[in-house]
Amino acid sequence: MSDSPTPHRSRLSPSRADFAIIMAAHDVAVEAGHKTYLDPATGLIVQTRNTHLERGTCCANGCRHCPWVERY
Repeated sequence: MSDSPTPHRSRLSPSRADFAIIMAAHDVAVEAGHKTYLDPATGLIVQTRNTHLERGTCCANGCRHCPWVERY
């Protein structure tokens, strides 16, 4: 499983069959220094947790890897 902090359950449930694959894609992107990755389930672009941390605030758009999900 991922070395990254796990996204909030409301954003990506660990019970999803593809949870490990999604988190692996996130981790590869972070390791490579990419700000985004392609969601293997949907093909949509997803921002990494590091991208959110660099921004410094929550945009309130329901992002999967938002580190501030509990704050609003």
